[in-house]
Amino acid sequence: MSRILTLLLAFGFASTAFAQSASPPPSNLDGDWRGKSDGGSCNAPLDYVLHIESGIVDGSASDPSVKGPQPNLKKAPPPVPGAGLWQIYGVAKGTSFSLQALASVQGNSRRSGKLNVSAQGNMLTVTESGGCGRTARLARN
Repeated sequence: MSRILTLLLAFGFASTAFAQSASPPPSNLDGDWRGKSDGGSCNAPLDYVLHIESGIVDGSASDPSVKGPQPNLKKAPPPVPGAGLWQIYGVAKGTSFSLQALASVQGNSRRSGKLNVSAQGNMLTVTESGGCGRTARLARN
């Protein structure tokens, strides 16, 4: 009976040791990054906030000039709302990588884009592929 208990304890400790997966090694890009883009062809600059942890990127870009719904006093069709908030995600590998951006818009118009990122020292340069063609420089916080 004591042999069975010893074996069960040994297997129990071994299984918990194997169940703990090692986290990926930290990346030299890890940390919080902030910055502002130029207006691009749309003349609408975005404020970027990115968080990188072990190479996994999560963040957002927002247009501070976008306002909520306005009263329609002229009874005309309302203007098409612009994308005021973008979700950014992807994986940071090396000094040059790409990210995906997904706009928060209402209705069926799904907007997405691709961002190219290059790291130079303590600065990230984010460039839009298509769309407005904005370029942002982000500094680590």
